[in-house]
Amino acid sequence: MRHGQSEANVAGIIVSDPQIGCNQYGLTALGQQQVIKSASNTSELNQDTLIISSDFLRAQKTAEIAQKILNTTHPIQYSTALRERFFGELNAQNDTQYQMVWDIDQQNPDHQEFGVESANQVVSRVSALILQLEQQPFDEKKNVRLKILLVAHGDVLQLLQTWFQDVPASQHRSLPHLETAEIRCLNPD
Repeated sequence: MRHGQSEANVAGIIVSDPQIGCNQYGLTALGQQQVIKSASNTSELNQDTLIISSDFLRAQKTAEIAQKILNTTHPIQYSTALRERFFGELNAQNDTQYQMVWDIDQQNPDHQEFGVESANQVVSRVSALILQLEQQPFDEKKNVRLKILLVAHGDVLQLLQTWFQDVPASQHRSLPHLETAEIRCLNPD
């Protein structure tokens, strides 16, 4: 699930520095409503869902709302592996700067222009979390594998989707964009 509309989205700025993003730029009222609607309309998730979220404020608030709507029995877990892609020197800049990074991503998914975290670095950290999760989420009492709701950020989730679909990270922008508060099912094979 991508976080709901955030104050940073409305302000049109890049907030990728954890020292800022973990404490500022939560959800707008519309963002809260988007999360309520998405969580209420999903039939895939229920009270047995395990929610793992980025520790950025906009994702934290999204996870908290989703937890209330789904009435989950498990506490929310926070993971730095789900943090926003770090955009280096472009942090706090106008969000039109994203396109510059994405254009370079297409040519070189290992680039770190402007001090950004490379597309491949993001895939590596998030896929490592998935591989770790595949080893453990099993509800022994009910003898079922837990469904997991990852709450994160657009770039992070789109790059994770490349891993699931075996698409090069350089092509992440060619995949369908995740809208704010969108829940998308990613099934590992």
